[in-house]
Amino acid sequence: MSINKTEFKDIIKYYDDTRFDYKVAWDNSPTPAVHFGFYDENSSNHKDALMNTNRVLAERINIQAGEKVLDAGCGKGGSSFWLAINKQAEAVGITPVQSQIDDCKAQAKVLDLEKQTSFVLADYCNTPFEDESFDVVWACESLCHAKDKSMFYKEAHRVLKPGGRLIIAEYLRSNRPLNPKGEKLIMSWLNRWAIDDIDTETEHLNHGKSAGFQRVEIQDVTKNMKVSLRNLYNNSRKWLWFSKLLQYTWIRSKVQHANMYASIKQYEALEDKLWYYAFISARKE
Repeated sequence: MSINKTEFKDIIKYYDDTRFDYKVAWDNSPTPAVHFGFYDENSSNHKDALMNTNRVLAERINIQAGEKVLDAGCGKGGSSFWLAINKQAEAVGITPVQSQIDDCKAQAKVLDLEKQTSFVLADYCNTPFEDESFDVVWACESLCHAKDKSMFYKEAHRVLKPGGRLIIAEYLRSNRPLNPKGEKLIMSWLNRWAIDDIDTETEHLNHGKSAGFQRVEIQDVTKNMKVSLRNLYNNSRKWLWFSKLLQYTWIRSKVQHANMYASIKQYEALEDKLWYYAFISARKE
């Protein structure tokens, strides 16, 4: 399936330019995670926390062996691979970024997961799949990129079977609008990560209910994610000067440097209580 590359050009450029950063500075494991880590009694270090995010999300909606999961905004395929290995699920990952599709397919071959996983170049607000094709729709730190979040909820509801579940890990703004200083700070993070805006809890609840979902539930899990968020902040502060130097010498791109700067602003906005990290779950009756 083809996508409108012009519509996704900022997202494609962001993830193409930051591939090295995510691989080397964040997670270079066999099931690479392009998301934050969930810290609890089951995880006390970075890599375990990254995998733990998948476990907590999967348990929250009780994913069973053999179920078909749409990994909406699959990144480098980390969650798809984790679901195939740990839950024996059939995972279909989609992303508008061709380099991520290429990485996912190559890694699926290395892990011998080509039968349990597949990856498609697609828009999660307008997928090529038939009605009622999936048991679960999974979106881990990807819904933020949608310009209109309500379109994602409608599409998720369409492709889910009756009794199907939706699970989302997402950044939620604490209010709309924030004060002018707060809006400037939060946008200094979001826009550098190719995110136009994030929605409030009320907006997400309304999107879910309008799409036809039942039991839309939102849980603030910031306390479990904060160590991971702070780690990114500390690493970004430590190396920002070097990134700037490399940008001047053309070794790092403007997008790469902006990515690191935004990581600092994200945590500053969190400390100012401008946003929080949440898990959102819903069910199609």
